[in-house]
Amino acid sequence: MSTELVTFYDDATGERAGLSATDLGAWAGATASLLSGECGLPRGSRAGVLLPPHWQTAAVLLGAWAAGIEVSFQGWATAGLDRDAGPEPDATFVDRRRVDSWLEDVPRARHRFVLDLASANSPAPDGYRDFMQAARPHLGAPPPAGMVDAGASATVDGTTFGEYGAVAGEVARSRGLTAGDRVLIDTTTSEEPLIWLLAPLTAGASIVLCANLDRSRLDARISAEGVTHVW
Repeated sequence: MSTELVTFYDDATGERAGLSATDLGAWAGATASLLSGECGLPRGSRAGVLLPPHWQTAAVLLGAWAAGIEVSFQGWATAGLDRDAGPEPDATFVDRRRVDSWLEDVPRARHRFVLDLASANSPAPDGYRDFMQAARPHLGAPPPAGMVDAGASATVDGTTFGEYGAVAGEVARSRGLTAGDRVLIDTTTSEEPLIWLLAPLTAGASIVLCANLDRSRLDARISAEGVTHVW
């Protein structure tokens, strides 16, 4: 049985990355430390996340939530955050492959990070920091002090952590997902982290994320990864 909590494939590039619960927790903790410690963002701050499903996206989201930060999530297909949704965020996280075309739409947050999800080793554009380089020094940092309040807002629309978790649990139950399951998710089926991240984690399942999924490899991957559900 795989000990990986999140496994990521990109069939267009050949990338495979596997993270245990400890690995993912370390990167989420580093993200939380980066935001709350280095950036000085208090609980209740806002982060705009413009990223597709990816293991690094999971680290960003879980880290931001661990720091008590409200998230506005927009995925791969969205051109930018809704500027009418309220105050601009304190931090933004943007995919390097889209940042050039999104520069006019991305809110000018005080803290801006770019994620090179295609591993192209491209330099960060002006005004942005490379997320992995910024977060790596925070690996091993202690978790943020205090627990996240279930009644606090997880998203900028006011959805609380408790409400978000309850919906994630219902999604998992409706799809028959239980502890110990391993679910393969085609990233084109949903960019909503409630589906590809929180529902499996809430159920105690592990995740095999597949970007640019080559359907001819699906059966072999299901067998090799011990997959029990395909979404």
